[in-house]
Amino acid sequence: MSALVAAVELVAQPDVIGTIIVASLLGIVLGAIPGLTAVMGVALLIPITYFMDPVPAISAIAALAAMAIFAGDIPGTLLRIPGTPASAAYVEDGYAMSKAGRPERALGLSMVSACIGGVVGVVLLMTVAPLLARFATNFSSVEYFWLALLGLTCAAIICAGSALKGVLSLLFGLWIATIGIDAVAGQPRFTFGSIELMGGVSFIPAMIGMFALPEVLKNITARATRQEPPAMGPIFPGLGRALRNRWRNLLRGSMIGSIIGALPGAGADIAAWVAYAVAKRQSKTPEAFGKGHDEGLIEAGAANNGGLSGAWVPTLVFGIPGDSITAIVIGVLYLKGLEPGPIIFVKSPELVYAIFIAFLLANLLLIPFGWAIIKLSRNLLRLKPCYFAPVVLACCIVGSFAINNSAFGVLTMLAFGIVGWLFEENDIPLAPAILGIVLGGMLEFNFVTSMLKSQGDILIFFSRPVAAVLGLVVFAIWLVPLLRHIRKPKEIRV
Repeated sequence: MSALVAAVELVAQPDVIGTIIVASLLGIVLGAIPGLTAVMGVALLIPITYFMDPVPAISAIAALAAMAIFAGDIPGTLLRIPGTPASAAYVEDGYAMSKAGRPERALGLSMVSACIGGVVGVVLLMTVAPLLARFATNFSSVEYFWLALLGLTCAAIICAGSALKGVLSLLFGLWIATIGIDAVAGQPRFTFGSIELMGGVSFIPAMIGMFALPEVLKNITARATRQEPPAMGPIFPGLGRALRNRWRNLLRGSMIGSIIGALPGAGADIAAWVAYAVAKRQSKTPEAFGKGHDEGLIEAGAANNGGLSGAWVPTLVFGIPGDSITAIVIGVLYLKGLEPGPIIFVKSPELVYAIFIAFLLANLLLIPFGWAIIKLSRNLLRLKPCYFAPVVLACCIVGSFAINNSAFGVLTMLAFGIVGWLFEENDIPLAPAILGIVLGGMLEFNFVTSMLKSQGDILIFFSRPVAAVLGLVVFAIWLVPLLRHIRKPKEIRV
């Protein structure tokens, strides 16, 4: 209790409160700009943290990340350009609501879901962090293989339309993930002599291109007739009733995000995709997903911020990064003379609780700051098409260039923009391709590593209890649609 009181005193300092507010505003702005992700914002913040004490430095990172993750939903809802990889899971529903004249409903649901998911994640972080981290650190390459395969299986569940086109999109994403130097053998693959491709295809420019450029091309090739954009109405009326009706989605998404986020390397991206797939599987109206349905948006939005909070579990308890952001946090902790791991709870428990409190405060600030940015974002809808296309294209170019400060990122974005346009013209879903790019490397590395360990014995993937359970879950997800397809003709005959 004394450590908790000391932590409250540390966070209550004017400089810490001011730092959290400024970092939150910066995160809102960065997250709302297409291409400028939470990871990039945290990376840009690191030089400033050199001059801060540990508590305000870590609090600033936590606040910026929490705000930027939510703000990534804004360009996804209004422009169909997800600001973060996790936002891509439910971008179709948010954009469909915006096209139907209800952008405030989509953004309001995203805002409150993100806030509640983040708060639940912080509460779990404070109460069961050692238990979850101990469970996650027992994972070997076998469990990570099944986890990646589970994420890819979700792509088959969430894609609409032809299953064959969904599989083709997924295979394309997996092929893109193989470009570069093989992490196990060290051999270049599909680089065609290009030095830039040795490091693989950067995910952010690829995602920006596949989602953003098709919209730009649509605006360029569309007829000049302009429709009046939908007005941004009041955000809160009716929001409470909608969330009460979807409380199961809200709670389930928060829990899924927090648990998956606590697995090292998983992060909010996998959490959001899995939560969306679970929402669709459990829904009574799965055919409405991707067309402006709120179930997937609420559940994946809660998992998004819940996963962000959960990623701090292995980071603080065992010094293992939960995602890209917490990998940066570990460097900042070492820079401040603090060693992440179990010893930090003994040497500096007040610092750990101060981080928890700062994270909780940042998630609570989502409501007032989120309301303000949603109200300001309605101006995006007033842009004329002749202004809209170059502004979006400029943001895409800046965001793609800023990833590695290289023009190759811009070329990558343009190339994938053409691919995305061709996909949309032929009704091929983009989501499986994006998920294949994200998880392809993880799937391959852990498969090859496991096979090397077992000297080619495939039974290694069922040799551990957790791995066997994950494997059975994946096979069950594959078999259920197949069994339904087999039983359907019999039902018709009856």
